[in-house]
Amino acid sequence: MIESASLRETVAAERTRLEEGRAALRAAWESHPLTASLLNGHTALVDAAVVRLWQACGISESAALVAVGGYGRSELFPYSDVDLLILLPDAPDEELNGKLSALVGTSWDVGLAIGHSVRTIDECLEAARADITVQTNLLEARLLTGNGLLFKQFWERYREAINVGEFFRAKLMEREQRYARFNDTPYALEPNCKESPGGLRDLQLLGWIARAMGLGENWRELSRQRLITSGEAKELREGERFLQQVRIRLHYLAGRAEDRLLFDFQERLAGAMGIAATKARRASEILMQRYYIVAKKLTQINGILLQNYGNEIFPERNLPTIVINEHFQEVRELLDIRDEDVFERHPTALFDSFLLMQQRSELKGVTARTMRALWGYRVHINAAFRANPVNRAKFLDIFKQKRGILHAFRRMNQCGILSRYLVPWRRILCQMQHDLFHAYTVDQHTLLALRNMRRFTMGEHAHEYPIMTGLILGFERNWLLYVAVLFHDIAKGLGGDHSVLGMADAREFCETHGMDREDTDLVVWLVRNHLVMSHTAQKQDITDPQTIQKFADVVGDERRLTALYLLTHADIRATGPKVWNGWKSKLLQDLFFAARRLLRGATPEQALRQDERIAKARQTLRYFGLRTGIEDALWQQLDNVYFMRLSHEEIAWHTRMLYFQVDAAEPVVKARVFNENDGVQVMVYAPDQKDLFMRITGFFSRKGFSILDAKIHTTRHGHALDSFVLHSTQRDEDEHYRDILSLIEHELTHALLQTDKIMRPAQSRLSRQIKHFPVMPHVSLLADDAGRCHILSITAADRPGLLFDIAEVLAAHGISVETARITTLGERVEDSFLLTGGGLAQESRAIKLERELLGRLQQ
Repeated sequence: MIESASLRETVAAERTRLEEGRAALRAAWESHPLTASLLNGHTALVDAAVVRLWQACGISESAALVAVGGYGRSELFPYSDVDLLILLPDAPDEELNGKLSALVGTSWDVGLAIGHSVRTIDECLEAARADITVQTNLLEARLLTGNGLLFKQFWERYREAINVGEFFRAKLMEREQRYARFNDTPYALEPNCKESPGGLRDLQLLGWIARAMGLGENWRELSRQRLITSGEAKELREGERFLQQVRIRLHYLAGRAEDRLLFDFQERLAGAMGIAATKARRASEILMQRYYIVAKKLTQINGILLQNYGNEIFPERNLPTIVINEHFQEVRELLDIRDEDVFERHPTALFDSFLLMQQRSELKGVTARTMRALWGYRVHINAAFRANPVNRAKFLDIFKQKRGILHAFRRMNQCGILSRYLVPWRRILCQMQHDLFHAYTVDQHTLLALRNMRRFTMGEHAHEYPIMTGLILGFERNWLLYVAVLFHDIAKGLGGDHSVLGMADAREFCETHGMDREDTDLVVWLVRNHLVMSHTAQKQDITDPQTIQKFADVVGDERRLTALYLLTHADIRATGPKVWNGWKSKLLQDLFFAARRLLRGATPEQALRQDERIAKARQTLRYFGLRTGIEDALWQQLDNVYFMRLSHEEIAWHTRMLYFQVDAAEPVVKARVFNENDGVQVMVYAPDQKDLFMRITGFFSRKGFSILDAKIHTTRHGHALDSFVLHSTQRDEDEHYRDILSLIEHELTHALLQTDKIMRPAQSRLSRQIKHFPVMPHVSLLADDAGRCHILSITAADRPGLLFDIAEVLAAHGISVETARITTLGERVEDSFLLTGGGLAQESRAIKLERELLGRLQQ
């Protein structure tokens, strides 16, 4: 056994060598950023270190030290893990175990992030059979030192055991699952350059399958095998170098293994890559557009090569060719062109390829040569092609098909055809969205919205969207909604209101494609007003009859209302995975049904169904066994605003909790799960006091709750009856809100009984989105029409403790909150409060309050 002092000297020496070697490699990279040199240099540096440590630990010559995974293929990025296989002829004894432990420990001591396994050959083969990841790692095994004969035996048995067909199928399933984690798109605003579609993992996948098949070790060799063209091989090489450079620079910028192009790094990464800003665009926008274009090309070639691999691996799948028409045929359930230059000789056949895919359900995709032909022909789509009435009619027919609409537009976008045919689409292609809501580029957000609209029509999704499914299936010529989706954000990036600017593009498309006046007007109106319903539901008081009337006046008729509701729902759900929630769904639903009743002849008050809500609340109370009239004592203390703002179910819940303690001298706090674990709804009933709102918001902030909605009421006899919808920022996904209801009730009641100074919530760091897309705070204080109250409107970036800060300022001025509307839109809040007291009728006091609030918001 090696002496510990000697081992410590070895560790110290290797740590120094690694630090100096890494510094030298980085300096050389900064001078001449050659990705292969850096990756190979890192690999060689680590090779030398682990071999010397192996020798220093005195490990038996019967064992072998093997590099696997990315380290095995000599692609070691600056902060990547070092994956090792310690290959043994037999199970290790106690002495060998001690030496192997020393190897792993010293490797970490010198600064290597080791991932290791200790296995015999049989154990390697068993692990490979059970786990495709292990099988893939072993595919790139490279002997570092030790028993060469043992490694040779391992490699021969591994190659003999691998089933190429099963490996291929498993990697395709793995790819499908990985794509699903990233919403099947490379166009997220913060993509992962390794794992996202079109990232390095896709290129590694192609290499793994080629290696398993014995087809070659690089793109040039695959080109010689005629699996890809020389041009595609060149695209793969250039794309790989670009992604490698991005990943290397990300590692250096982050100082750790970081593969996500986070907003924190995008601007600095662009500068490091020599990309400068222009008058119209940030450097980060230019960088990300380059990234998306590379990812798009690599995704395209990935599909071609995987299909060709499959044809090589499963030649028995070659079924008889079925002729479809003079231009197309079916080959192995794939659409195939009958002639390589069919689109050059028959341009009008281009859109036929998409229509056939929609009309023939037996077609599962297109052949590799058809993909190449579609991609190649895009450059020939010119003004004459766009003006051809046959092409226009066929393009419009794609919207009208019963199936395959989304796939058709995704394929057109992937092949570059959509941006060549729809000229305005070029403006939004791979365009970043610098706001706090969207998680994808504009073009991908649009296609996701189209996906959502299509799902409304499908039976398998009816359980998710029952109302939307019923509405869209009853909507005459519902294909018009797909046109509206395609154009709703078409003018983003032009400056100004994209809803207004997009009208011209939508109208030109409709008119040049022969759509009649009524249909054209509907599409153009939807583009112009596609944000109206969202803004009304989330930013205005939809329990106010005037709000419903104004919205109905804008909509005009039920057909437009239904179309706008469907478009709004599809649009919001496509912004990002964290934007949509049950609370927003309910707001939109309530607005839709209220406006529809109004358009069908009800008065604004009838549309809000206040009488019906009260009747239903009474009915619910009877259902729970409460006698008639039990509610009167509480309801006599409540005004019409309360009954207009709350649902019948909320009214009944409040009444059940309070009918026997209407004059309660101490706080009553009740909590329940909101909308199937979307959050918590909390009711607070207590004698009103000036700092009550501050105490409540302070408690929620300290407990890590974000307030999605707040309804503040003051009863006629001076009690506060407040209702909050909360979302926990600290809850694990598998935790259920019901587990914390009792805790909220007990601790909030205790907090409200305290009379000492209110604890200020701890300051938390701003989110990354807020840092990069700051929201300019705005405060507005205006007297209401009657002059008795003041309306405070606040816009600011959301952050922990924000409401507490507002409440604290109001309390310091002796101001009472009569009602409040809390609206959280992603990382942005737009809140309004109805205030009394504080002498706000005096202009000087009102100005002072506005200035203090603005100062707090800017902290």
